[in-house]
Amino acid sequence: MKARKVKKLDPTAPLDVNAARIVRTRVDELRSFAPQALEPDATEAQHDMRIAAKRLRYVLEVTGFCFGKPAQTARRRARDLQDLLGEIHDCNVMLPRVQAEIERLRGEDVRAVLLQAADAEDLDPALTAHAPNRTAYRGLELLAVHLRARQALLFERFRHFWQAEVSKGTWSKLERALDEQLEKEGKEPKSPPQHGPEPAARERASAPSHSVS
Repeated sequence: MKARKVKKLDPTAPLDVNAARIVRTRVDELRSFAPQALEPDATEAQHDMRIAAKRLRYVLEVTGFCFGKPAQTARRRARDLQDLLGEIHDCNVMLPRVQAEIERLRGEDVRAVLLQAADAEDLDPALTAHAPNRTAYRGLELLAVHLRARQALLFERFRHFWQAEVSKGTWSKLERALDEQLEKEGKEPKSPPQHGPEPAARERASAPSHSVS
């Protein structure tokens, strides 16, 4: 995923001003993925959100001291989010590999059984008992079941984690600290009042209320 471009960077400006603009862009980037990533099958959005969390975490590790406690908290939560979405991504990557291996082994067994059948007019069911990979299927199929169950469990953890951090104001508190820094330096006009629900309310409203079966 290509990083969102940071606007208005000024090489002559103080560190905290440029840092505020970079961090604000990374927070906006992270939050933009939430509505779609909170859908169970949105694997691409979840992957992109993991990358966005990593970028936010890294920039806060370097510049977070400029913005106090909100930045420290956001850095830790971005790390937690990155780890959780990384575990989901591992399941998403492994599942198709396991399914592909099952299909490969089945293909080998089909060819082996056909060779044993030779020129017979019909296939003797007993020949399948000698399929070379017959004992491998169950282990791989159970692994696929495990991966699907773990994927569902981790997704629920992710959904609850995100909703909890939105409710606690983790990201909005960081944004306020960034805005205060920019306003103090006189580099940015004060943000106009927003109309409609606050960001936290919009994100809670966008989160699906159902559980993954």
